[in-house]
Amino acid sequence: MNYQAKIYVTLKPSILDPQGRTVERALSHLNHENVGSVRIGKYIELNLSGEKAEVESQLKDIVENVLSNPIMEDARWELAEA
Repeated sequence: MNYQAKIYVTLKPSILDPQGRTVERALSHLNHENVGSVRIGKYIELNLSGEKAEVESQLKDIVENVLSNPIMEDARWELAEA
């Protein structure tokens, strides 16, 4: 079976986000004063093949040990048949 994984990685709320703050300030300077609390993250797509249980286990390992830093970042994923 083939699967597509969509992975979302964001900084934990307690971690400062200087990139998000820069974007927030830029938006304010462009007269978008109603925008606040901008946070920047990563979006990653992967295609995997195999049995669903094995793919989910592999995906968990990839996300936690390669694509994110669990100390500073939260990560979630969606897995769908491709």
